[in-house]
Amino acid sequence: MSELFTTTEGAWGDGSVRLTMIGVVVTIVVILALVIASAIIRQHKEEKKNRITTKQLVFSAAAMGLAMVCSLIKFANLPMGGSVTLFSMLFIVLIGYWYGPYVGIMAGFAYGLLQFVIEPIFYTIPQMLFDYPLPFAALGLAGFFCNKKWGLQIGYVVGVIGRYIFHVLSGYLFFAAYAPEGMHPLVYSLGYNATYIVPEAVLTLILISIPPVAKALEYVKRQAINK
Repeated sequence: MSELFTTTEGAWGDGSVRLTMIGVVVTIVVILALVIASAIIRQHKEEKKNRITTKQLVFSAAAMGLAMVCSLIKFANLPMGGSVTLFSMLFIVLIGYWYGPYVGIMAGFAYGLLQFVIEPIFYTIPQMLFDYPLPFAALGLAGFFCNKKWGLQIGYVVGVIGRYIFHVLSGYLFFAAYAPEGMHPLVYSLGYNATYIVPEAVLTLILISIPPVAKALEYVKRQAINK
């Protein structure tokens, strides 16, 4: 395991570690494996005539790429991680909304690992899982509502709540020492993570509920799921 990690004196201070180049390569291989697995799952679950197509893979890759680009456009950046971005969560939610929860969860997990590769600093493996792949995988829960009325809005809320829960647990379990004196770590984690997740979620819900935008997203969905 020492080939994968190295200690760092980075922004998080003593005790944190960083992926080595080998660790980054291994992580990227895992991301590719998850993308391939998601394609196989969809191919297995659908009838032959509806098996995954090149266009569907392109749509998923494009959504992940847009999510990554938008995640780099930050309106607020908190000191211990977390930021208000340009609707980046929406694009991962859309993958689940297009292709269902299983593909959405795997795509979100892969995206979380990709986010980790961008800044591969962490304290422990469990903390890394709770801050990167698991919360973004939760965005794929939106897929359970893909065929419901107001499915995108409901799915988005459910996915964001799922992500929020994982970040709150991470803050409570791994960063309790950073809570202000006299404040319960769980209360601190609830408030800290809400400061960046809630504003982006509210703005995104307003955006996707605007009739022209909602119609455009439904059109994109039809294009994404058709051959």
